[in-house]
Amino acid sequence: MTTTTRRPKIQRRTTLPRRQTWKALQTHYKSMQSMHLRTLFTEDPQRGGRMTMEAVGVLLDYSKNRITDETIRLLVELAEESGLREGIEAMFRGEKINVTENRAVLHVALRAPREASITVDGENVVPKVHAVLDQMAGFAHRVRSGEWKGHTGKRIKNLVNIGIGGSDLGPVMAYEALKYYSERTMTFRFVSNVDGTDFAEAVRDLQADETLFIVSSKTFTTLETMTNANTARAWSIAGLGGDAASVAKHFVAVSTNAAEVAKFGIDTANMFPFWDWVGGRYSMFSAIGLSTMLAIGSEHFRAMLNGAHQIDEHFRTAPLADNLPALMGLLTVWYVDFFDAETVAVLPYEQYLKRFPAYLQQLTMESNGKHVTVDGREVSYDTSPVYWGEPGTNGQHSFYQLIHQGTRLIPSDFIAFHQSLNPLGRHHELLLANVFAQTEALAFGKTAEEVKNEGTPNWLVPHRTFEGNRPSNTIMADRLTPEVLGKLIALYEHSVFTQGVIWNIDSFDQWGVELGKVLAQRIIPELESKEEPPLPHDSSTNNLILRQRARGRSKT
Repeated sequence: MTTTTRRPKIQRRTTLPRRQTWKALQTHYKSMQSMHLRTLFTEDPQRGGRMTMEAVGVLLDYSKNRITDETIRLLVELAEESGLREGIEAMFRGEKINVTENRAVLHVALRAPREASITVDGENVVPKVHAVLDQMAGFAHRVRSGEWKGHTGKRIKNLVNIGIGGSDLGPVMAYEALKYYSERTMTFRFVSNVDGTDFAEAVRDLQADETLFIVSSKTFTTLETMTNANTARAWSIAGLGGDAASVAKHFVAVSTNAAEVAKFGIDTANMFPFWDWVGGRYSMFSAIGLSTMLAIGSEHFRAMLNGAHQIDEHFRTAPLADNLPALMGLLTVWYVDFFDAETVAVLPYEQYLKRFPAYLQQLTMESNGKHVTVDGREVSYDTSPVYWGEPGTNGQHSFYQLIHQGTRLIPSDFIAFHQSLNPLGRHHELLLANVFAQTEALAFGKTAEEVKNEGTPNWLVPHRTFEGNRPSNTIMADRLTPEVLGKLIALYEHSVFTQGVIWNIDSFDQWGVELGKVLAQRIIPELESKEEPPLPHDSSTNNLILRQRARGRSKT
């Protein structure tokens, strides 16, 4: 990350708790605190249909939230008072809303159509975006068709993506999510962890002469990525008879550092660039998605971009009260700051989306896990919740107990599809029955009287009573396609943006990841030194280093 040398101009807003709408929401919360969803549905029999919103093929049923029309009115008013509309326009205009790094935030440009114009420092960046997409498409076609040959003339059958953070989580998630559409004659693996086991297991059954590596690092200096890349280079050369010239046929780079890429042995014609205005966790639609395009082809990749663009346009143009991402973001603020919810569960009832919650963890918590406002003032309210989740129905036999009967309020997003990509007998109907049943059970629960009427012994009644009143969203689309995946990603991206604007924080920097990296660089030579080094750390860290020096070098 780079530090801004000149302090940017920042609009100083009234502290959030001092705003009139925030105070009105606090008063409103007191009236909602003990209101049960059973009552809300009884008083409004049409609530389930009325509090359902659909846009660009994505449906959001938000009726099972602890809200009324007044809640929505106040939350929208808070968004307007916080400058959400102005923030959206500033982002799409290419203004440098990442204030601590003085950068534009233009993941929306990555999926803009060719004829669009989005400027950064007076330059329309859309032509550059499409030039890289065309470069990616040409390369993907050559590899997928077999035109690209390895050093020995063999066709590439294996692809290993090496990256970390946004250079790994997005590609892994997209590959798993879109596996139905992937090229099944190829094997795709992903390496991110500096733990050698990650690399060793990824290549254990691969042949070097059939394997292509994508190394994704903007600077080509990222510690974990380049450690793995150099190990991959040594493995590949060893498997190809020790010829270093083979690197050019078995490695490509996603980077901006041509000098380091060339030094590694990669032909810079096979270097795919991206830009400072693309944050890592927002980069999977850029050249970082090269492995995705290799897996699903350029046509499907562009369909994914189009899906994201559709949500972008909806977010940019729809009134806030009818805006899917804005509403999701505002509901998160409602639960985090008024109900003291600490986590949000994301529960996709689609096995292909098994890595989607992990992807969202970086998107949400790296974006909004902040303790100061954009102008450096300590916040006096909670910001990002912890996002987590697993696919249904597996989670129902694991952590759902806590969501249903635990002491913590856990708002939950259920994601489901009307049609299965793999229809097998009754499987999909059973899957959807569980989605609908879980949201119903969370909302309405089961009273002690209902449990007693089933003949349950009195001593057992408390154990079988469900309080209910646990909020959830249901998000549905027809089926999981590349286009729909793009929509889901953009939906959560803009929900995160909405939350950040309300909390008045910079959702696009990540200084919190820096300190540990700096300290690790100090500790590495202390672990590797042949001589006993002076250790300036605390007693715990010093003792751990000494123990590792004594025991870690012993033969296993």
